[in-house]
Amino acid sequence: MKQAKWFLILHIFLGIYALSSVCSKLAARQPFLSLPFLLLYGGMLLALVVYAFGWQQVIKHLPLTTAYANKAVTVVWGILLGLLLFDETVTPRQIVGAVIIIVGIVLFVRADHEGEDRS
Repeated sequence: MKQAKWFLILHIFLGIYALSSVCSKLAARQPFLSLPFLLLYGGMLLALVVYAFGWQQVIKHLPLTTAYANKAVTVVWGILLGLLLFDETVTPRQIVGAVIIIVGIVLFVRADHEGEDRS
């Protein structure tokens, strides 16, 4: 149960990491060094700092292999955030790619846990 809590926390921090890309994309639409640019760029840096500190806490409680395998989910977050915030089109290829990523993560994490049970 404790590991499930840290797995959820990991995904919250991966969502924060994905939000740094949103801030970056929004900053790129602003005039260079304008107030909105600086605020959005600062938001991106803040998200990366929060993610970095959170990542350090997560890897204290989850196997490193599990944590790294789950980092690929940021691609799926990127697709969803692009759709929701920027009205980007999601292609069938992106959907297939997202499904492959999610299935790969599930298979890897299950195999990792089975290996721990045998130890």
